[in-house]
Amino acid sequence: VLAPHLYPPREDGSDPRVCPTCGKGRLNLKTARSGGAFIGCNNYPECRYTRPLSGDEGDAELSGDGKLLGHDQGDPIFLRTGRFGPYVQRGEVTEDTKKPPRASLPKSWAPDVVDLDRAVTLLSLPRLVGTHPEDGEPIETAIGRFGPYVRHNKTYANLPDVDEVFTIGMNRAVELLAEKAARGGRGAAAKPLKELGEHPDGGPVQVMPGRYGPYVKWAKINATLPKEIEPEAVTMEQALDLIAAKAATKGKGKTTAKKPAAKKAAAKPAAKKAPAKPAAKKAPARKTAAKKAADPGPEASDD
Repeated sequence: VLAPHLYPPREDGSDPRVCPTCGKGRLNLKTARSGGAFIGCNNYPECRYTRPLSGDEGDAELSGDGKLLGHDQGDPIFLRTGRFGPYVQRGEVTEDTKKPPRASLPKSWAPDVVDLDRAVTLLSLPRLVGTHPEDGEPIETAIGRFGPYVRHNKTYANLPDVDEVFTIGMNRAVELLAEKAARGGRGAAAKPLKELGEHPDGGPVQVMPGRYGPYVKWAKINATLPKEIEPEAVTMEQALDLIAAKAATKGKGKTTAKKPAAKKAAAKPAAKKAPAKPAAKKAPARKTAAKKAADPGPEASDD
């Protein structure tokens, strides 16, 4: 009874149960892990053909809910538009899954060319390229806030093309990461040129590569290496002298910086020379003198 609704007749008269994509598999009613049902090819995973129960094979638009691209591992994969642009989503929002996996489309991807395979690939990021030959740590690619990148530990290198996120190999990835580490970019952990040993006060003393030339590092003190000294030839004694000189310079800078503040504090009392107001109180004396001059009392008594 339901067969004509689930597998509507085709205009060419061919079997409606034959998969239109691979031509070998049979279409069956399937249930998604997140709930709901759909029509899918039984030749999965070789064939990923799916469609909603509506029977419309040409258009998988869902009113007000984006576009159903198909199903992967039983989950519906949607193409939707949100507050920050188009994105793909695996599954629906349910009581158990408040935030289903989502991934924004790269700016270079037009929504009308995104199919099921592209959506699933995008949702599977980050992609493991392999393990780094030096330390065995994973090298991964992904798309971040500032675009596509390749990552190894704390070193991030930008990728010029978003497609490289899905295609880049080990050689190219290691090369980009090495270039970024050599430039000393943000997040790149520079390796010491030479380990000199332990400082008498504790902590390693190292010769490091720098943007303006090699330097000796201990704790928070960085002392520039003189040009006449090769990084490989630096001794612990030389390094300690450079560190001590740098520390002494920092100390002097702090002492001289306090002197101007003391001068400002001494200048404040001079600003209090404003008691000129009492001079204004001499006016009543003038009025009194004027009254005495105008008072004819003593002279009238002579008459």
